[in-house]
Amino acid sequence: MLEKTYDAVVIGGGAAGMAAALAVREGGHSVAIVDREAYFGGILMQCIHNGFGIHEFGEDLTGPEFAERFISRVLGAGIDIYLDTTVMDITGDEASHVVTACGKDYGVLRLECRAVVLAMGCRERNRGNVAIAGTRPAGVFTAGLAQRLMNLEGYLPGRRVVVIGSGDIGLIMARRLTLVGAQVLAVVEILPYPSGLARNISQCLKDFSIPLYLSHVVSKITGKDRVDGVEVTPLVEGNPDYTKSFRLSCDTVLLSVGLIPENELSRKAGVPLNDDTGGPRIDANLMSASPGIFACGNVLHVHDLVDYAAEEARRCGEAVGRFLSGVSAKQFPLTAGANVRSVVPNFYAPDRENVLYIRSFIVKNDAILSLQIGGSEIKKRKLAHIQPSEMIRLRLQPADFPALRDGRDNLMEVAIR
Repeated sequence: MLEKTYDAVVIGGGAAGMAAALAVREGGHSVAIVDREAYFGGILMQCIHNGFGIHEFGEDLTGPEFAERFISRVLGAGIDIYLDTTVMDITGDEASHVVTACGKDYGVLRLECRAVVLAMGCRERNRGNVAIAGTRPAGVFTAGLAQRLMNLEGYLPGRRVVVIGSGDIGLIMARRLTLVGAQVLAVVEILPYPSGLARNISQCLKDFSIPLYLSHVVSKITGKDRVDGVEVTPLVEGNPDYTKSFRLSCDTVLLSVGLIPENELSRKAGVPLNDDTGGPRIDANLMSASPGIFACGNVLHVHDLVDYAAEEARRCGEAVGRFLSGVSAKQFPLTAGANVRSVVPNFYAPDRENVLYIRSFIVKNDAILSLQIGGSEIKKRKLAHIQPSEMIRLRLQPADFPALRDGRDNLMEVAIR
């Protein structure tokens, strides 16, 4: 068994994990990164399309290019690295934590630390999560798996493809498959509006004349050894109208039906989760209800831009530094109000800058984002267009807050009207 001691251990070597570790190290604290993959970068390494880095670097980068910017800094920062190593457990108390992991190069690792940063990312929902009827033939993939097979392993998943769900990875794969000569017959979306970013709808579907069926479901997958087709059914007032079903003959089905924060390890460690996001409940310092355990990136809530995940992780690393140095601040609760699906974090600290990440429940033009404390509006912002798939990001400065006193109702509510 290899035993080491650090100020902090970061679990996950994607963009969030690297950004958090760098911030911890730049604060003068010792830190290690543990990742189960054999390389840094996480899902970025299979995202060979561009569109990354506009906010973080002011450049239009591919996923590997974005990751490389962080990898080069990590390698030169004096951060200990444990790749190809899987974390099995997090134990301890608020004074000290033990991260137990296994890796082929190290055997069993026992890493003792004062702070843990959860940055394990997210995973895809699959066929079992959406309960599609039919047989179980080969040729059914999640969109992310198909992306990995094509971009990292060099395999073509299929030649006649139907994509279920209009999530961003599915849209990007529709374009990628078309570019290599496959035929994408349709993207089928259960909602009356697309789930992906507007730019991906335009660049991945409209530019290639790929049909998008809104308010439709794939009601059945058919085939014995290999997929040979799907049945597509329109929804009328939310209910399938099987009299209008039609069949698409295909050999491959890709599912792009949402992402879930990867929190099995968090649950095992006893970290309370937020029902709205699927990630840990966190305070204004991005620390969970388990003292000393922090969370950032897609393990906390699914981001639409990796730039924002990296930004959030950097603030998390800075908060870890304050925690290790014994610096604290007053905090008050924050909650989602009307038409808001989720808001992260779950507390705010009025004495310093706060960045809120908000998801809408509705699609609307000319919306108003409103923040209230004790029933009084402290800030509002006009939004030209909102939809659930696009995150709203809001910065709050100390000047935005009224004078707050302990014992008052200082709950902040975020609402959309």
